[in-house]
Amino acid sequence: MSSASPQVYVNGEFVAKEEARVSVYDHGFLYGDGVFEGIRAYNGRVFRLDEHVDRLYRSAKAIMLALPHPPEEMRELVLETCRRNNLANGYIRVVVSRGAGDLGIDPRNCHGAPTVIVIADKLTMYPRTMYENGMAVITTATRRNSPQALDPGIKSLNYLNNILAKIEVNRAAQAGGEVPVGEGIMLNLDGYVAEATGDNIFIVQRGTLLTPPTHVGILEGITRNTVMELAQQLLVPCEEKVFTMTSVYGADEVFLTGTGAEVIPVVRVDDRTIGDGKPGPVTRRLIEAFRGLVNSQGVEIQLGEPALR
Repeated sequence: MSSASPQVYVNGEFVAKEEARVSVYDHGFLYGDGVFEGIRAYNGRVFRLDEHVDRLYRSAKAIMLALPHPPEEMRELVLETCRRNNLANGYIRVVVSRGAGDLGIDPRNCHGAPTVIVIADKLTMYPRTMYENGMAVITTATRRNSPQALDPGIKSLNYLNNILAKIEVNRAAQAGGEVPVGEGIMLNLDGYVAEATGDNIFIVQRGTLLTPPTHVGILEGITRNTVMELAQQLLVPCEEKVFTMTSVYGADEVFLTGTGAEVIPVVRVDDRTIGDGKPGPVTRRLIEAFRGLVNSQGVEIQLGEPALR
């Protein structure tokens, strides 16, 4: 990536990071009224770009937010933002809000076009040692939002539920421990395992991979789906199944998945050791397969001369 200031796409133009601004009346800022996607680039390719763009448009349609670009243009904006920043490996954030309105909540008062932002930069979710040795996680007191109130399939700008749980994780991490705490498992209102604050969760029981189904209140993660596909290729049985924390405590292996986190092992949950306290064989196989996949597949960025002027 270039040492110059990152270039950010904001409403039709590329500007330096320091000049990237939105209105204080923007309803994304005032109310979290909007949607977003987090995407990864590896070796000059954007991984699962079409799937991320499709999910962005599904989320926007669900909240009746008409995007000003067709999907193929949004796809090109992602690639162009990577080119402008000479980003071969990194993280891309696409944000679309309802746009500027007044101080009221009524979306009809956002009379202009939606705000569209694309950022391409570096992101380090966890230290390398956690990928090698595994992390500890806690169960958070904060429960996952009910799907009856807000569909978790909408990747919206409303992340306060996750942030409150992440604050619990941070407090647990400050307390220290033999294994560093890096994440928190959120339960749904019925007490079943839903997901982590920013990742999906998998457990391994007697060689079978288990992950919560979407109806318990999770975001259907693109990395989650990729791992399920890889499990099928590796002949690892995989099921979507509802389970409680007792199943997590007794699991042979636990790991988390996410665009930012990728695939990361969990070796301790609520002060209980998982398996033998080391990343397990199924987890290691899936990590290896995932890394091979992301480094060989994706939409080529074609770094070089920017295509858009």
